[in-house]
Amino acid sequence: MIPSALRQLGTTSTVAARRGYHRPSIAPKPSLNIKHIRENPELYSQTCLDRNYQHQKDFPHQIIEKFEEWKELQRDARTYRQRIKDIHKTLGAIKDANNSVRPQNDTELLQQARQLKLKIASIELAEDGCNERIDYLASSLPNLTSEATPIKSEPRLLGYIGHHPAHPASTDDYTQRDHVRIGSEFDLLDFTSAGTASGWGWYFLKNEGALLEQALIQYAISVVREHGFSIISPPSVVYTHIADACGFQPRDQGGEQQTYAIAQKEEGAKSNGRQERNPEKSLTGTAEIPFAGLKANVTMSETKLPLQIAGASRCYRAEAGSRGAETKGLYRVHEFTKVEMFAWTARGKEQAVFDSMVAVQKEILHGLGLYCRILEMPSQDLGASAVRKVDVEAFFPSRRSKNDGWGEVTSASICTDYQTRRLNTRVKSTSSAQKSEFPSTVNGTALAVPRILAALLENGLTTLKDDLEDGRRKGEEIINIPQVLHPWMQGSEHIVKPREI
Repeated sequence: MIPSALRQLGTTSTVAARRGYHRPSIAPKPSLNIKHIRENPELYSQTCLDRNYQHQKDFPHQIIEKFEEWKELQRDARTYRQRIKDIHKTLGAIKDANNSVRPQNDTELLQQARQLKLKIASIELAEDGCNERIDYLASSLPNLTSEATPIKSEPRLLGYIGHHPAHPASTDDYTQRDHVRIGSEFDLLDFTSAGTASGWGWYFLKNEGALLEQALIQYAISVVREHGFSIISPPSVVYTHIADACGFQPRDQGGEQQTYAIAQKEEGAKSNGRQERNPEKSLTGTAEIPFAGLKANVTMSETKLPLQIAGASRCYRAEAGSRGAETKGLYRVHEFTKVEMFAWTARGKEQAVFDSMVAVQKEILHGLGLYCRILEMPSQDLGASAVRKVDVEAFFPSRRSKNDGWGEVTSASICTDYQTRRLNTRVKSTSSAQKSEFPSTVNGTALAVPRILAALLENGLTTLKDDLEDGRRKGEEIINIPQVLHPWMQGSEHIVKPREI
């Protein structure tokens, strides 16, 4: 058994390499439902296949194998411990019989006990290796999938918001109404200078473009507040292990970099004479991550549920995509502002909170006058933490040749206890007899600025119906500003082209 135990000694570094980061001792201790995985391996394997987690499809059966190995180690350890007890009984009996211990017997028996203790120590190392491997395998599995979720790759249409704009689909229209060109002509966007300063995937918002960003944030915040959300401004930097616990890993299934890691000294302070590593940190891809971390290692009272929060934050995505029409301009960028909704709710009551978030999304987009469709997203589009996801796509006139003009602008997800189990977030029942439980989390985009701004530019472009007092003539191009944004745009109803850029 000792050689088998020694083979486990490299597990910690191996698991860290597979995770893509080192998990520090301060990280919340996960409480995964490994028993459910062992009892339902085919369910979890099929979930991996349905969600295109090909690498993880054998993990449930590997968990069972490791668990059987752990049980065998436990049996061996119990046998060795019993033999040690028997030796001590024998030594005691010899003392009682002879009033002294015969040196030769004493030495032989004590030597046997020492050897047994060494074997037990090796077994305990192997047990730790098994447990760590099981935890890694279990934590790598995606959440289960809702019955409402279409399997594989095709979404299901749930409905529409607003009315289809009457834009002619001419060849000239594709170029004329592209938000990159519109933003340049109206001096609202500058990708060239941002490319020089920061690289591809960044941008400058200028003049009314910058004002629109702030107006959109304030509009979204005002709506979520009306729906009872508490407003919180989250940090943009989190520990990497917090992001991982939320289902956001440093690299995706294809090995592509997903997050921005923050460079820092690897060595931290000394603790008990040992050199500790500095916990790794990342820029947040969404406020969902720090919001979920807000209650890490916290036990809440069930009377506080559902607890709903929302806030604006900067978001950072390393995977801005390859250059092309699909990712042109503001559609896919490395940094942007987003207003996010997040909630903790009792198990079994997720649906009501989820429906309310989707209702908020509909209200915001309807208020902006955008034509949208609502989709029940398929299993292959779900993130690791979600059991169900609904996307809302807006119509972009310039994207008619790509997906009939549709482009995602919001999403909402139910994550059940995936995040709370990994962050050790618990709920204590008002009944003292009941143990604490893991609540569910639900999240949704209230408004992501770049894509909404792009949609407003493309759908709001029109011509003056009459002459203006400032000398603008009928027929000149303008961009209409949705009425709901007027309070934060100094009362302006539209954007006009500057006389000179």
